[in-house]
Amino acid sequence: MASRSRLTRFDAFSKTVEDARIRTTSGGLVTLASVIMVLFLVVGEIRDYRSVQVHPELVVDKSRGEQLPINLNITFPDIPCNLLTLDVMDVSGEQQTGITHGVHLTRLTAHPESRPLSTEQLDLHGDVASHLDPSYCGECYGAKPAGEKQCCNTCEEVREAYAAKEWAFGDGSGVEQCEREHYSEHIRAMRDEGCNVAGHLSVNKVVGNFHFAPGKSFSTPQMHVHDLQQFFASPKEHTFSHVIHALSFGPELPVGNVDPNPLDKTSHFTTERSFNYMYFIKVVSTSFLPLGVQPGQPGAIETHQYSVTSHKRSLSGGSDKEHPDTLHARGGIPGVFFSYDISPMKVVNREVRERTFLGLLTGICAIIGGTLTVATLVDRTLYEGGMRIRKMHQG
Repeated sequence: MASRSRLTRFDAFSKTVEDARIRTTSGGLVTLASVIMVLFLVVGEIRDYRSVQVHPELVVDKSRGEQLPINLNITFPDIPCNLLTLDVMDVSGEQQTGITHGVHLTRLTAHPESRPLSTEQLDLHGDVASHLDPSYCGECYGAKPAGEKQCCNTCEEVREAYAAKEWAFGDGSGVEQCEREHYSEHIRAMRDEGCNVAGHLSVNKVVGNFHFAPGKSFSTPQMHVHDLQQFFASPKEHTFSHVIHALSFGPELPVGNVDPNPLDKTSHFTTERSFNYMYFIKVVSTSFLPLGVQPGQPGAIETHQYSVTSHKRSLSGGSDKEHPDTLHARGGIPGVFFSYDISPMKVVNREVRERTFLGLLTGICAIIGGTLTVATLVDRTLYEGGMRIRKMHQG
C-alpha cells in the first residue's frame, strides 16, 4: 500500500467522481465533431504514409559498350516511300545506309479515307531474278568497275552499280532491266503518296546522327551524298513536311514519373522542295527504380531521356524571312536530320516513402492529443458562456 501511495503522487491524470461530472448537449456535439475530425486527419496521415515519391539523383554514367535504342514514328505526307532513305552515321566511322530492317514503311494514299498499304520493305522490282535465263547477263551501262563480272540482271543491280560509281540514276528510262520490271511506272503510281516510317533502330552509344533524305545514299571517305536526281526531276513538288508522332530512346518510363518526350506530337510544314530540318538532341541515360528495387536488380528500368533544339533553313540560301539580318548558307541535302549527343551524367529516379512507420504513429498521437485539447477549450467556452447567459436571465 505504501508503494501504491507513492505512485499516486505522480498521477498526472486526476479523476473525478461520477456524481461531480456534468454532461451537456454542447459537450456531446463537440465530442462527435472531435471524433469525425480525428478520423478524417488519421486517414490523411495513413494516405500520406502510403504515398510514394520519386527522388531524382544525378550520377556519373559509367556504362560502357552499350547500344542506344531509338524508337520512332514519323509521317511524311508529301513524299512517297520509294524516295525516302534512312541512314545512320556516328563518330566511330560506322554507317548504316538504306535501313529497312526493324523499320516498317506504310504507304499513305492521297485520299485519307483510303486504306493505307503496309509493307515491311518497299519492293519496286518484284522477284524477277528467278524468271531469268541462267545464261542471261544484263548490261551495267558502264557502271561496273573493271575486273568485275559485267552483269547487272535486275534494275536494283543497275542502281547499286551506279551508286558504287557515284552516278545519278533517275527513273530507269532507257535501262532494259528497269523497263522490264516497270520501274518507272511504279514510281509514277506512288508520286502522290505519303509515307509513314515506324520502328526501332539500334546504334552505338556515341555521338552520331540519323536522317531521312531523298534518293539512294552512298558514301566516300570524304563525304556522304544522296542521288537527288529523281527527287528534283519529279513533276510533283515533294517536300519534307513531317509529323513526329513519337521519338524516344529506350523503354518508356511509368506515366507520371517523368515529363513526356519533347518531340512527341510535333509537326513542321513547308512549301519548299529544297528545305532542311535539323534537330540537335542531348541524350541522358535514365534509371527508374521502383520501391525496394536496387540498380541492376529485376524490375529496374534502364532508358534515356533527352532535350532538343531545332533549326530549319532553305537550301537556296539568302536572308531569313523571319530574321532579315540572318543569312543562310547555300546548298546541302534536303531532309530531316537528327543529331544526337550523349551526356556523361545519368539520372536515377528512385521511388521512396516520405514517411516512416514511427513518423505515422507520432502523427496520429499528435492529431488525437491536439484535437482533444482544442475540443476541451471549445467545450469549456461553450459551457461557461451558457452559464453566464443563464445567470443574466435569472438576475
